[in-house]
Amino acid sequence: MTFCNETRRRDISRWHVFILAVLLLVLSGIAYRVFAFRLRSVLGTPINLPISLSDFPTEIGNWTGRDLPIGSTTKEYMEKNFADDFISRRYVNSRTNAWADVYIVYCSSRPGGILGHRPRVCYLGHGWVHDSTEPSQFISRAGRQIPCLLHRFHKPAPTYDQTVVLNFYVLNGQITTDESDFSSPLGRRPNIAGDPARYVAQVQISSVVENSIRTAAKEITDLILDYLPDEKGEVRSQILEVRNEISEVRDQKSEVRNQERKI
Repeated sequence: MTFCNETRRRDISRWHVFILAVLLLVLSGIAYRVFAFRLRSVLGTPINLPISLSDFPTEIGNWTGRDLPIGSTTKEYMEKNFADDFISRRYVNSRTNAWADVYIVYCSSRPGGILGHRPRVCYLGHGWVHDSTEPSQFISRAGRQIPCLLHRFHKPAPTYDQTVVLNFYVLNGQITTDESDFSSPLGRRPNIAGDPARYVAQVQISSVVENSIRTAAKEITDLILDYLPDEKGEVRSQILEVRNEISEVRDQKSEVRNQERKI
């Protein structure tokens, strides 16, 4: 009798383990499908900046910018693989005739995806030959010390083109030139929460003359940083826009009062 009871208890215990295993399998399947759906939703929908980079000023001091065309294949690759927002413009200085191409990419849904667009990867893929890369820095108009990398490339015969590329990244509001800061598995993980303050942005300013890119970088970088969330997730350009709207409302009220007094 005792033997039968023990056998029955073992059978019941095995049945409980089987039910638990099936339940865990079902729950894990549901969790996986929910996660996969959420992941596809995040990766398929760009995470928008509070103010789009397309609204970035085309008139900055003596510099006037116009959008540069981006090849459909390149644009499709960028949007599919890492770019939530970007602009590509050529700015020309009306006083000196110097020019510089300004390229800004904001990557939030998959921050680490921007690794595929490093200058030493992208330029080589377009037929350029890498000559050198050196760490450098410049002082912005607001007095910020900005670290950067200067990349030099050339194209062989018959074109013999040359270009200098100033490049740095903004990682969650902090400037860096070290790609290892966001190339780890942790840094490459998808932004499931859809937080626009978790991102990597690439700032790239290029021209044939180093002085042109340094002058443009000095004038333009502060504005670029104003369009990207800082380490607290705040966007200064948005704050300034709200302040301007408040100021305009105050001016309108003041004008109405003056007109009423005249009446």
